[in-house]
Amino acid sequence: MSANDRIPLYQQIQDYIRHVIAAENMKPGDRIPTEKELMDQFHVSKITVANALTGLANEKLIARVPGKGSFVAEEADFSPAGQLSTTSLKGRDGKLATGMIGVIMPTIHDYFAIRLIEGIQEALNHEGYRSMIMLTDGKLEKEKDAIKELKALGAEGLLIFPVDEENYNEEILGMKLSGFPFVLIDRYLPGVETHYIAADGRRGTRLAVEHLWVLGHRDIAICSDSPLQTVTVQERIEGYIDALKDKGALINPAHMITDFKPLNVLKDAEAHPLYRYIRNRMVTAYISLNGRLGVQIYQMAKQAGLNVPEDVSIVSFDDPTSIVEEFSIFTHVKQFEWDMGYQAAGKLLEVLRGHGEVKSYSKLLIEPELVIRQTSGHVPQT
Repeated sequence: MSANDRIPLYQQIQDYIRHVIAAENMKPGDRIPTEKELMDQFHVSKITVANALTGLANEKLIARVPGKGSFVAEEADFSPAGQLSTTSLKGRDGKLATGMIGVIMPTIHDYFAIRLIEGIQEALNHEGYRSMIMLTDGKLEKEKDAIKELKALGAEGLLIFPVDEENYNEEILGMKLSGFPFVLIDRYLPGVETHYIAADGRRGTRLAVEHLWVLGHRDIAICSDSPLQTVTVQERIEGYIDALKDKGALINPAHMITDFKPLNVLKDAEAHPLYRYIRNRMVTAYISLNGRLGVQIYQMAKQAGLNVPEDVSIVSFDDPTSIVEEFSIFTHVKQFEWDMGYQAAGKLLEVLRGHGEVKSYSKLLIEPELVIRQTSGHVPQT
C-alpha cells in the first residue's frame, strides 16, 4: 500500500484540485475539472466528489454554481508569484486540513467501547473524515501524551473519553482556552464548560432500583470496580441513593461496594472481597456499573453455589454478553452507546464547520432504557 493509498479519496481529490489551480496559475472565475472528469480520474462515486468539492467551497477556495460547475472563488487568495497562497488551504487552526479526527479512549475491551467507536466511525465516514484511535489505559499522563501526539499529527479535532481525576488534564483546559475543537464523551470535568455527551447515569440507576424494588428486593448493592471515583460513577451512585430515598428506604453504606480491585482471573475469585460478600448473601440484588463486572458477579455467584436469578439478581450497565442484542441474558441499562458516538462525532463536525462557534457549550444527556432479560427475578423467599 502506498502512502497515497492511506489518504482518504476525498482528500486526494482536494489536493489534486489545489495542485491544478496552483500549477495552471488559475484565476478567480476559472473553471476547475468537472465532477464527471474527477469521478473518471479517481474511479469514485459522485458523492465522494461532491464531499471533496463541498469541503473546498467551505474553505472559500472554489465556488459551486448549480448546473454550471465549479470555479475558482473570488475570495481565493493568491500570492504575487501567481501561486495559491497557503493561507487559503489552511483550516481554522492555521494548519492544512487533514480530514483526520483523533479519538482518545481508556480501553476498547468491552462492547460499550466497540459500539461507541462504531457510531463515531459511521458519522465520520459519512462526512468523508477518517479517525485515529489512541488508548490511554485509564492513565492521565497517557491521555495528555495522546492529545499532544494527535494534534501534532494534524488532527482537526478530538473526541475524548476522558480519564477523570481530581487533577484536571491541563491539555484539555489548554484546548478549551485556545479554541481547539473537541467533544468529551461519557465524562466531563466539573466546573469546566465544554461540549459534552453522555447517557443520564442518575436516570440509569434509578431505573435499575425501581425494577428491582418492584420484584421485592430491599437489600440492593451497587458495585463499581473503577480504579477512580469518576464523575460517571459518582452520578450513578447519587441516582441509586435518590431512588432508595424516594422509596423511604434507609441507605446502607456497606451496600455501596466500590473499594476493591478488578478481578483478573476467575480462579482467584474466592480470595476476592466481593466473592465473600456474594457467598454470604449480604444482599439479594446487585447493580453493576459496567458490563464486565456484571459478568464477574454472575460467575462468582455460580462459584458460590447460587443461581441467577433464583438466589440473586443482577442488573448491569450496558449489555455485557453480546453485540447481537437478542442473544444477551443480562437485564441491563441500555445507554445507546452507538448513538452516543454518532452524535458526539456529529457535534464535533458541526464545530469544525463553524456552526459551533458560539459562547455556549452543549451538554447532551441521552435517556437510558432498562432492558429486562434473564438475570433479574423476584426476591428469594426466606
